[in-house]
This record gives sequence, structure tokens and C-alpha cells, in this order.
Amino acid sequence: MDIQTLFFAVVAAVAILSGILVITCRNPINSALSLVMTFFCLATFYVMLDAPFMAAIQVIVYAGAIMVLIIFVIMLLNVRVESGKKYTHGVLIGSIMAVLLLFEAFYFLNRSSLTGARGMIDANVVQNVGHVELIGRAMYTDFLLPFEITSILLLVAIIGAVILAKKKI
Repeated sequence: MDIQTLFFAVVAAVAILSGILVITCRNPINSALSLVMTFFCLATFYVMLDAPFMAAIQVIVYAGAIMVLIIFVIMLLNVRVESGKKYTHGVLIGSIMAVLLLFEAFYFLNRSSLTGARGMIDANVVQNVGHVELIGRAMYTDFLLPFEITSILLLVAIIGAVILAKKKI
């Protein structure tokens, strides 16, 4: 096993562990911090795939701006932690479903075959044009509607959090 494969395995293990912590932490702030760790692991994967721009955007936008927004909403809603109740049945059912989904994913990945189809963008196009321009062209031409819908959904979520918080005041 070479060093790159070992590094990938370590980062993947940390990503899986922090992903599990996102859904199992009782404290919403601890859950948000685990999500930040998952975002950093994803940025590491982007660097390993030779996509440094996507790694930087992952850290700046998601681990930075979006997480500040999520923590702001958590603080605004003043979410309380219920320490007295145990939810073992929910964790058990979720764990069983996760294991079944993992086996299903491995089954389909092992039974599938690559199509051999290639896209229009290869390594030469990326070297000549650049990551940023290709992403910008795709985002503001082919994917403009989903990009705008996402921004509207984020705005609606923030307004909803403010309205819910004002009802309690």
C-alpha cells in the first residue's frame, strides 16, 4: 500500500467518523463542528483529485460562510438539548438502514461496469481554459436555474428561522 492510498484511507475514516458524529451528537453546536470537519475532509479529497479551486471554494463557502449561517440560526432559535431522554430505537433503526444502504452500494458498485463514455472536458481543456472559467461557464449557463433556486431556498430558510425566533420573544 503506497502513501497516497494510506492517506486517502485515513481521511476517509475521519470523514465517516465525523459524518456519524453529525447525526449522533446531542448538542447542535457539536454537530455543526463535526459537519465542518466533514467539509474539510471533502476539501482534502478535492485536493487529492487535483481540483484545488474546488477545495478552496469548499472551505471558504461551506466550512466558512454556510456554517456561520447554520450556527447563527442555531443560536437564534435557541435550541435546547434534551439530556434526559434516550432515543436508542431511532439510533438502532438508523444504523440498520445505514448498513443496508452500504451493502446495497457495494453490491451495485461491484456488479456494474464502466461505460467507457467520455465527456467533452478532459485534462487538456482544463489546462488550457482553467478550472474557474469552466465552473463559471457551467454554473451561469447550464445550471443557472438550480443556482438561483438554491439561493432563494437559503433566503427562505433564514426568514423562517427569524420568524420562528420572533414568536418566542
